[in-house]
Amino acid sequence: MISLALLAFALSLVFTLMVRRAFVRQGIRYGQDVPQRFHFGEVPRMGGLGLLAGWALALAAMPLLQTADMAGNIDSTQLQLPSWLLTLLPAFIGGVLEDMTQRLTVRWRLLLTLLSGLLGWWLLGLAVPRLGFGWTDPIWTSMPWLGVGLALLAVTGLPHAFNIIDGYNGLAGVVALVVCLALAHVALQVGDRELAAMAIALAGATGGFLVWNYPRGMIFAGDAGAYLWGLLIAIISVLLVQRHAAVSPWFPVLLLIYPVWETLFSIYRKLWRGDSPGMADALHLHQLVYRRLVRSVLHEDEAKNMLARNNRTSPYLWSFIALTVVPALLFWRYSTVLLAFCVLFAVSYVVAYVSLVRFKVPRVLRRGRR
Repeated sequence: MISLALLAFALSLVFTLMVRRAFVRQGIRYGQDVPQRFHFGEVPRMGGLGLLAGWALALAAMPLLQTADMAGNIDSTQLQLPSWLLTLLPAFIGGVLEDMTQRLTVRWRLLLTLLSGLLGWWLLGLAVPRLGFGWTDPIWTSMPWLGVGLALLAVTGLPHAFNIIDGYNGLAGVVALVVCLALAHVALQVGDRELAAMAIALAGATGGFLVWNYPRGMIFAGDAGAYLWGLLIAIISVLLVQRHAAVSPWFPVLLLIYPVWETLFSIYRKLWRGDSPGMADALHLHQLVYRRLVRSVLHEDEAKNMLARNNRTSPYLWSFIALTVVPALLFWRYSTVLLAFCVLFAVSYVVAYVSLVRFKVPRVLRRGRR
């Protein structure tokens, strides 16, 4: 596993740098007046290409690692890499087109991620077989289409959830890295080394990308990178629950509750204001943290000011997700406990959001101007 992670890291590191150099002027096309822009300069948004190359090529090299006795008892014939790549293809191509042109509408991007979900159901048999509660599971199993529908919802929606939180250097990347490591840990606990390999390879590729993304923000993951993270993590999560009855379906929900709840809450507040849920704005939690908490002035140059504040935003949210990852790893078998933590997170999120909107920031989190 370590060899696979290091290979994915090295490949992603090299390919992301190559992509940055090839698309260095592509950042010009990213509008200066879009509400979600919080950086200066022309930064390419094609990091997803480096992520995909690192993940896929590392897994494709598994037979060579087996020959060298470095594969960690993983059967490369069980990985089904071609099926995974075909499943990713529609959504990833849509993400690349959006990153290059900024003209692909939300409707088309949703349709493309839905197509990837349908391919996942067809090629990989994705379905959520149970809800983890004795009183609901007999009803759930009697209607298999419910499990297929929930799997499609997860694979279709999670890429867009990652895209929403991909607003500051290192934020979505570290979330993806931590989630992949947690999924790999539980997969190894239940003896599924193939799924663990998929997660470890994605974690390694994400690490290679983060070298260039945090703290300096030399390249962004873009829609393609966010879709890659969301699709792969959703597929790994569904297959982990589907294959192993010991794993509660609420384990991946708690792991991913931050991007999922951010998306649901964003849809709610936009509908409440009468706006389209697909309309971009600058009122997500990480953007409020940027404005309300990250206020220290470190340099006189305006661009460096923004870059420094950008880099300081992500650690606030990293500590936030630790509150969900730790209990998820401790109680991955117990649906009731996991559901309780999901509810606790949702309440805590709303309280934090309202406090930031009303400037009622806890004193311990305030940062005075220098």
